[in-house]
Amino acid sequence: MTQPGFWDNQEAARGIIEESNRIKAWVDPWSELARKVTELDALVELLEDEDDAELQEEFERGLETVERSVGSLEVRTMLQGEDDHREAIVTIHPGAGGLESQDWAEMLMRMYTRWAERHGYDVEVLDLQPAEEAGIKSATLEIRGESAYGYLKAEGGVHRLVRISPFDAQARRHTSFASVFVYPLVDETIEIEIDEGDLRVDTYRASGAGGQHINKTDSAVRITHEPTGIVVSCQQERSQHKNRATAMKMLRAALYQRALEEKERARAEREASKADIGWGNQIRSYVFQPYTMVNDHRTELKDSDVHSVMDGELDPFIEAYLKKIGSASAA
Repeated sequence: MTQPGFWDNQEAARGIIEESNRIKAWVDPWSELARKVTELDALVELLEDEDDAELQEEFERGLETVERSVGSLEVRTMLQGEDDHREAIVTIHPGAGGLESQDWAEMLMRMYTRWAERHGYDVEVLDLQPAEEAGIKSATLEIRGESAYGYLKAEGGVHRLVRISPFDAQARRHTSFASVFVYPLVDETIEIEIDEGDLRVDTYRASGAGGQHINKTDSAVRITHEPTGIVVSCQQERSQHKNRATAMKMLRAALYQRALEEKERARAEREASKADIGWGNQIRSYVFQPYTMVNDHRTELKDSDVHSVMDGELDPFIEAYLKKIGSASAA
């Protein structure tokens, strides 16, 4: 980087810097872990010579820290896929369940937003289509941060909710579904050929809460890729040009993900993301009534604190999934 002419080709220079940062993000945690282990070794030597309660407590705290660091690094070593280092696009659609499922889709949107915030990731709403009464018809989030896709790929599939409906005057228990699709966010280094002749571009007036929030021109954009049937839309900006650019970014990501799935169609995890949004296809169930439980049907991991999970505490489920597919790959 310090060599003369390094910045002559700015695109190549940025690529080198990004690769350097990725390597540094791996090396630094291991170096820090080695330092902590060295400190623990020194404490062990001291404890062998003297019985000191404070030293013992310090050692136990340090050991807990090291164990957490080892666990975190173990999960990171599983992010070895070609696109695991990339940022992510997450799309959420309600399924069977009507108003209930639309509300459930919005709850999932909040859950992933909270998870991203906990990890220091940036979240941008690329497209949001509110439902008439409550909840959403669909949402697309861009989650920016190192390896966001590597972690969130564990979330692709159908999510099932069981609860006493707040919309039911008779307070009956309802079951509803929503689907989550996760794509790696592709950049200029990946060539995705899109023939303009394959696109059907529709413009329409954006929907919203009313008043000043509703555009008075047809600025919303919907793009249909006719060979694949993939449809993306964006209505977040008042500018039709900006909405089209965002929709094209979403389409590129979806087409890239489709190409990956075609290469790995044999993998059951990929097939699950294409299942119907309904009974028998869910990857995870969230039960609020008659008891509280989150159950991941792929890993059999369960957590009774459903409210913490809905507040973004997803790491145990993500880690269990990554360990499962890592073990399957090793076998």
